[in-house]
Amino acid sequence: MIAFRNTSIYQVRIIELAHSSPLVFRTVKVPGDLSLGGLHEVIQAAMGWECCHLHQFHVGKVFYGQPDPAYGEDMLDEDSVALAGVVPRARQRLRYEYDFGDSWMHDLRVERVIKDEPDLRFPVCIDGAGACPPEDSGGIWGYQRMLEALKNPADEEHEIYVDWLGGSRFDPAAFDLARVNRRLKKLKF
Repeated sequence: MIAFRNTSIYQVRIIELAHSSPLVFRTVKVPGDLSLGGLHEVIQAAMGWECCHLHQFHVGKVFYGQPDPAYGEDMLDEDSVALAGVVPRARQRLRYEYDFGDSWMHDLRVERVIKDEPDLRFPVCIDGAGACPPEDSGGIWGYQRMLEALKNPADEEHEIYVDWLGGSRFDPAAFDLARVNRRLKKLKF
């Protein structure tokens, strides 16, 4: 965890699975001068993703990510721009897409821009709800199908999902703020 100084602090609500029930979200505080590449790491840690797939940010019609000439020249380098550079004010939004196959869409909304919180270390999660869907669970529709099968032991796919999850119980409503902050504390920028 980094102690950033002399920068505005952005309180950002990360909303994902807009079509899911229960709702999954996190609210984090990050320095405004954090690069979008750094914000990617914060989102991964806060949501519980494992950083296994490609991602991109959408800001209007502009895309930021990790440019690769093999995929064309339309993507700008996420490490070259700070959060405050693309959404300088409260109530502005951007979108984060993770795993182009499953296409997990996260709407990010700047809730507040705070001038200074000198004694707080960042990034930090201050609120949230819902468990992060497991990696490779098929996007929103595959995830919803998994939840249906897990609820019904008579479902023909119930045991497949239980085995796939390693026999563990999966609670889609689970959220552990302390665990999220332990993951965030491990980040190195």
